[in-house]
Amino acid sequence: MDLQVIGSQLLVGLSRAMILFIVSAGLSFVLGVLRVPNVFHGSLYMIGAFAAFTIATGLGSNAAGLWLALLAAPLAGAVVGLVVERALLSRLYEREHLMLILFTWGIMLILNDVVKLIWGADYRSVLAPPILRGAAHILGAAVPRYNLFLLLVGPLVAVGMWAFTHKTRLGRMARAAAVDREMVGVLGIDVSRILAAAFLVGSYLAGLGGALVAPTTSITLGMDHTIIIEAFLIVTIGGLGNLWGALVGALLFGVTQSLGLLIWPQFAIVFPYAATVLVLLVRPTGLLRSVW
Repeated sequence: MDLQVIGSQLLVGLSRAMILFIVSAGLSFVLGVLRVPNVFHGSLYMIGAFAAFTIATGLGSNAAGLWLALLAAPLAGAVVGLVVERALLSRLYEREHLMLILFTWGIMLILNDVVKLIWGADYRSVLAPPILRGAAHILGAAVPRYNLFLLLVGPLVAVGMWAFTHKTRLGRMARAAAVDREMVGVLGIDVSRILAAAFLVGSYLAGLGGALVAPTTSITLGMDHTIIIEAFLIVTIGGLGNLWGALVGALLFGVTQSLGLLIWPQFAIVFPYAATVLVLLVRPTGLLRSVW
């Protein structure tokens, strides 16, 4: 097999892994701090993608359309997530995980209908800005420029999340609340606001993933189902609530999916799931330390 083709496919797989990581990082953060398995996290990703479409196409052929969409569309996911958290989810934090899964599953179905009412059931697409269109050649391998852009954004998000959780007061309080909410409350800190802020950050990352994926795929109803399954698998094999575990899991998932297309295209979808099964057989709690 041509090494240039393998290299090109590997880079595409890594760029796909960056999208998976950004979405999974948000899910993992909410899991770690709030202990909520948020099934409608995928809906926030879908809302981010549709919002990016509306903003980008609203500006017509203006090259700034996607750049503005990347900045503004994630806010749509963040706002929707915060409204649901404040109005409904915050009342259920003490309930069992099974009930939280069923509740957030119901929210996902409702949001799916809301998206259908607003944007309809047609397929949508967004063009990348001119500077990111076409392919670049790296060691002879042709790689779409937009995929290289994703390879830059993913590590920036990882470093940004680490800095937020370790270097900011809000991030440190969120980590403390993840360990012992009562102790944080005794210190006079409003735990409810900390949890709301953590959910806002997780929702923003979901929307950011949706906005970033918009120029690479069709934007359609149902894209939330696929991403939420992949995100839950990634945070599970990486270690529940572990940011770096989400990165490792996303890289494993994205690369095996991409290389599977070269090895056995008809069954490429099986490769990442087979890798997930193997990891969980060897390390049932995930590759890195789980905070659960």
